[in-house]
Parts: sequence; structure tokens; C-alpha cells
Amino acid sequence: MINRPLHLPPLEWIRAFEAAARCGSFTAAAADIGITQSAVSQRISQLEKTLGAVLFIRQARAITLTVEGEAWLPHVQSALGTLHDSSEALFGSARKRLVISASQSVIALWLLPYLPALRRIAGGQLAVQTMVLGAHDAPPEEVIGIRYGAGDWPQAYRCQLFPESIAPLATPELCAQAEAWTDLPRIACAGPRPGWNTWCARFNVPTTPVPQLQFDTFAAALGAARAGMGVVLGSLPLCAEDLATGRLLQLGDEVLAHHESYWMISGKDAVTRRQWDEICAVISAA
Repeated sequence: MINRPLHLPPLEWIRAFEAAARCGSFTAAAADIGITQSAVSQRISQLEKTLGAVLFIRQARAITLTVEGEAWLPHVQSALGTLHDSSEALFGSARKRLVISASQSVIALWLLPYLPALRRIAGGQLAVQTMVLGAHDAPPEEVIGIRYGAGDWPQAYRCQLFPESIAPLATPELCAQAEAWTDLPRIACAGPRPGWNTWCARFNVPTTPVPQLQFDTFAAALGAARAGMGVVLGSLPLCAEDLATGRLLQLGDEVLAHHESYWMISGKDAVTRRQWDEICAVISAA
């Protein structure tokens, strides 16, 4: 028996299959790729006939991938993604307006020195937005976000900014007021980083004195520490300038390495692949 070679089906049939599998219905797939529901159904039927395999189980109000369809889907999505990225890299137009979303602390303590380079990459307007969502939440697809987490967001592009490490920090003047820094007043900060309870348990430090000052942003907590109002658990990468100038001192040798850290993440609507690669090069060269 001679096996005849399989001719590659038209790309529009394959796109209809991917959209229907991703969206869960022919109607939603039609809206996603801008054609009618009947056109999606027809293209998938033609695709199944060409492949000699049923890709979907049709039900009254739903569709379900068959075993063959489920096995083929990741290969189709990978191939379409490669085609999109290579086309954009070679022929795509750079976004003329880049939007970056980050917390107030990250903008003030880390992002500002990079803005001139990022504006050159944008080739036009660069907008910086203060994050109003939770630190772990993914940004919209048209926004480049700086978020705190484990790097498991669904965005196409992800780049870790730096590993997170945390230590107690205070001014030299405040440190001179006590023989042991653990006797000094403490500043608490709400947010995604480990707090004093985690620190004390990890390094067997007394949980007292209980913090009398608590802030909802790290920028505010750091400001209070700079003013000599207490000891703050600070992110060493974000506080690098304060430590380098002696404005703040790291108290003790214990450093808490955290499995979560800051990441820059982006969907393909926010930035081209070429721009993303340039952004990552700027960050990694620092």
C-alpha cells in the first residue's frame, strides 16, 4: 500500500480550527477572526475532510475536541505563534506608543533611570501608569506591566528584572539609639512581600516590638524609614541607592531570598517582538 503525501491545508482553515478550539464554539471563533459562523463551520468541515479525521464532537450548544483534535492543537498554536512572531519581526511596524504599568514604588525606585532608553525604543510616546490592580494581577494585553510574582502569567513575553532579597533597613541615626536593632521600632508594609512575621520565624528573631506604623505601599514605608521612624523590611534591589549612599544601613547579615520577584510582562498587542527584545537588552545590560 502506498501512502499518499498529505497536502498542507489552507491557512484560513487552520486558523478557524485554532480559534474554535480556543474559544469553545464556532460562533465565538467567527467573532474572533472576523467571519461568519457558517464560514467557520464550513472551513473546519473541509479541514476534517482533507485530514481524514474528525477534530470536533458537535453537540447542540457546544463543541468538544476529539482526541485527534486535542493532540493537534498545541502544534497548530505553536506554528501560528512562530509565523506571527517572525512576520512581525521582519515586517511589523514598531508601536509608536508604549504603555508601562507598575507600582509607585517600582516607578520611583527602579524604573526612572530606564525611561530615556525605553522612550527611544518606543520611537514616539511613552506613558507610565501607576498600577491600581493587585501586584500579582496581569496587565491588559495592550500594556507592558511590571508585576510581582513567580513568572507564571499568561502573557507571551516575560522577563525577570532581578531576584528578590529582603533585609531590615534603617538610618544610621536610628541605629545609634539602641544596642540591638531588634529593639528599635518597626515599620510594617502591606503587599506581596514577606512581612515581619515571616522574617522573625525564618531567622528566630523576637516578634516584638510590634510595628506601630503600617503603610499600604512600600514607597511610603521606605519614606518613613528614611525619616528615621523605624526599621523597614526592604527590597535590597529597590533600595540599592539608599544603601550605596549610606542613607540606610542593612541591619545584620541575614537576607531573606524570596521565590517571587519583579517581572516585566507583556502581550503582543503592547509591543512588537523586536521592541521587546530591545527592552530586555536594556534591562539585562544594567
